[in-house]
Amino acid sequence: MWSQSDEKSIVGRQRIRAFNNRMGENQAFGISNDVVPQGGSKCFDDDGRLKRTGTVWTASAHIITAVIGSGVLSLAWATAQLGWVAGPAVMFLFSLVTYYTSVLLSACYRSGDPVSGKRNYTYMDAVQANLGGWNVKLCGVVQYANIVGVAIGYTIASAISMMAIKRSNCFHASGGKDPCQINSNPYMIGFGIVEIIFSQIKDFDQLWWLSIVASVMSFTYSTIGLGLGVAQIAANGKIGGSLTGISIGTVTQTQKVWRSFQALGDIAFAYSYSIILIEIQDTVKSPPSEAKTMKKATLVSVSVTTLFYMLCGAAGYAAFGDMAPGNLLTGFGFYNPYWLLDIANAAIVIHLVGAYQVYCQPLFAFVEKYAAEKSPDSEFITKDIDVPIPGFRPYKLNLFRLVWRTAFVITTTVISMLLPFFNDVVGFLGALGFWPLTVYYPVEMYIAQKKIPKWSSRWLCLQTLSFACLMISIAAAAGSVAGVVLDLKSYKPFKTSF
Repeated sequence: MWSQSDEKSIVGRQRIRAFNNRMGENQAFGISNDVVPQGGSKCFDDDGRLKRTGTVWTASAHIITAVIGSGVLSLAWATAQLGWVAGPAVMFLFSLVTYYTSVLLSACYRSGDPVSGKRNYTYMDAVQANLGGWNVKLCGVVQYANIVGVAIGYTIASAISMMAIKRSNCFHASGGKDPCQINSNPYMIGFGIVEIIFSQIKDFDQLWWLSIVASVMSFTYSTIGLGLGVAQIAANGKIGGSLTGISIGTVTQTQKVWRSFQALGDIAFAYSYSIILIEIQDTVKSPPSEAKTMKKATLVSVSVTTLFYMLCGAAGYAAFGDMAPGNLLTGFGFYNPYWLLDIANAAIVIHLVGAYQVYCQPLFAFVEKYAAEKSPDSEFITKDIDVPIPGFRPYKLNLFRLVWRTAFVITTTVISMLLPFFNDVVGFLGALGFWPLTVYYPVEMYIAQKKIPKWSSRWLCLQTLSFACLMISIAAAAGSVAGVVLDLKSYKPFKTSF
């Protein structure tokens, strides 16, 4: 019978083994292991792990990489469904909710004292420390299911962008005579192969450079989309759209309702990063306390993304009105400057390569930790093989990591080839993860942590916020499912082209 003491014993042995390995590595590279007070050292934090080096800016880069993703491309369409009043208002409200609940969640990184309390390395660890019981398993199921969904959504989005580049070049080479229908499968497979390679990056804190590159790319294609939207408005000579959104006649009354619900899911997805917030926070150095650093990083990143979202959503809607496309960069056709659209779509692909890794790292780490705890003596799972790299430290190849992460990428790629519905998938993912991970758990953990009395005014306000967001999530999920059902009526597996 497996007991908690057995688990702690194994984890303890692994930490001691890891600590000894680190000490040996430090000596091999000429790093001092001098011990400083409180059981820490010059090279290790208070929990025996290597010193964290993350700052406000690296944390902001991780968040921006996760947030300004493919979701920004659907915001013009979402604004078109809601109109000039509700569209920007909903975006602003989502930004406020995301910022507020992210601050609540970041306070749960340490249990007890915010400076010296026990660290919670993952979202599930934080739920275990503050709520416990069935909440932990439910949180894990929702979090990791959402990560799988994000991986699928990003694979679809990257394929669409790669195909847009190919179609653009084909269109111009043929002078517009060739319809240039392209199958999406080779592009999804190509993206999957790249992700298999990058998925061998071992830890979250080793992704900082990829996050910075991805952040630059996200600003690149968002800025191009914004600029082309403004140019389109100038060419049209008027601002499109209406106060209430897409008009009845262009769509039916029923479609208007479902699309409005789906738009809520798209906007929720565009702000969703809570599922990796704790993992990002675990890369941040202290002092100051990790919670203070994350509060600043959240303010910077949410402010920047909201500004971009407002501009891109508004410019796209003003340019195209009721006909705003589900993917902003595919709405300008293949006319000049087609090379600028190629640059934007290439930037999307590069960004999604990094965003895929940022999102999937928590799931990768969870499975590998669980496997190591279950089979601590298995060399296939625990042994690292040194692969020499000229001019660098040897790369530590782990066979289990190689096999498991490769299998994961292959699985998500195959599912993407089966369900290439970008807008509907994005909306459903937003609905699935927004309420439980962005609102419910941060609110409940904050209530438990601060011991807020039940039925007090503060408790009622927090629960009202949670309930309102639950209703939004249910509506968004319903709208997205309705969209998928409609798509499936004219769909053949593995034979999708754009």
